[in-house]
Amino acid sequence: MKQKYVKIPQIKSSLFILLVFSLLTINKGHAQDSIHEVALSFFATLPETMPGSEDDTQAQIKLGKKLYFDTQLSINNSQSCNTCHNIINNAPGVDHQKVSMGALGEMGTRNSPSTWNAGLQVAQFWDGRAKTLEQQASFPIFNPKEMAIPSKQALIQRLTDNGYLDEFKQAFPDHIEPIIIENISKSLAAFQRTLISKDRFDAYLAGNKAAINQQEKIGLSVFIEKGCVACHNGPLLGGQLFMKMGLVHPYPNKIDRGLAHITNNSGDNYFFKVPSLRNVINTAPYFHDGAGITIEQAIKDTGWHQLGIKLRNQEVLAIKAFFNTLNNQAKLSF
Repeated sequence: MKQKYVKIPQIKSSLFILLVFSLLTINKGHAQDSIHEVALSFFATLPETMPGSEDDTQAQIKLGKKLYFDTQLSINNSQSCNTCHNIINNAPGVDHQKVSMGALGEMGTRNSPSTWNAGLQVAQFWDGRAKTLEQQASFPIFNPKEMAIPSKQALIQRLTDNGYLDEFKQAFPDHIEPIIIENISKSLAAFQRTLISKDRFDAYLAGNKAAINQQEKIGLSVFIEKGCVACHNGPLLGGQLFMKMGLVHPYPNKIDRGLAHITNNSGDNYFFKVPSLRNVINTAPYFHDGAGITIEQAIKDTGWHQLGIKLRNQEVLAIKAFFNTLNNQAKLSF
C-alpha cells in the first residue's frame, strides 16, 4: 500500500490555538459521555497486521529477522540494526542515546526512533525522506555516520561469502540472483512489519474499561482536554503528519531545520514528523535531537512549544500516568 505524505502547512499560532480550542469544545460537548467514548473519537486500536504484510512470506520475515540482528551489515562488524533499535526481550526499539554513534565512532545528528509500529507511520525518519520501510532499510547501511558499508556490491559480496545464498533463494525463489539490495531491504521491511506493540490502551479501546485504572483515565482526560490530541491521535497517537517544532514558542535548536533539509523550502523549516507515543515512557530521551531527557520534561516542553501552555506538575504526572498504558505487551520471542 502506497503511503501518503502528510504535512500540516505552516500556520499562525493563533489559528492553531483556535483549532485546539475547537477540539476542546467538541470534547466538552460530549461531557455526558464517558471518557471511553470520548477516547474512541480520537484514537483507535493497533491493527493485527500492517499494510503490505499480505505480500510478505515467512521465508522473507525469517531472513529479515536474521539480517536485523546481523553485525555484518556494518563496515567493521560492530553494529546491527538492533544496536540502535533494540527490540530484544520486547525492548522499546531505541538505544536511549540523544543521538547514536555509528560503526566508525561518528555521532549522528538525530535521535533514533523506535522500530515498533514503524510500518504504520506516514513516512520514515524524522524528516520523512523515506516513504516506506523498504526505502528506509538501506539508508543506515550506507550512511558513513551509521553502518558505513562502502557500496552495494561490498554488502552483496559479504553476505554471499558468509552463507546467506540459500536463505535468499528460499525467500526469493523467482530471482536468478537473489542477493540484491532490493531483496535485503524487502526482507528487513517484512520483519519490521511484524513489530506491532499491543498494549493496555488497545484493550481499553476495544471495550475492556478495566484495562486502565482511574489515575490513568484522569491522565487520558487531561491529555485530551489540553489539546495534545491535535497531533497525537489515531492508532499510533502520532506518526501521521508533520508539524513545526516550536509552533507557538520557538524551539531552541535552530541548527536542524527538519523537513527543509529535504525540500530546500524555507516554509518547511523546523517541521518534523510527529512521533508516535506508543511505548513513549520507555523511549527516552525525546524529540528529534534527544533534548527531552525525561518524560516529565518532554511533556512540559511539548505543552509550551507546541500548545503555548504551562502545564502544572499534577497535569504532567497525570499525562505520564496515561502514558503507562501505552507500554508494549506484545509477546514476541527472539
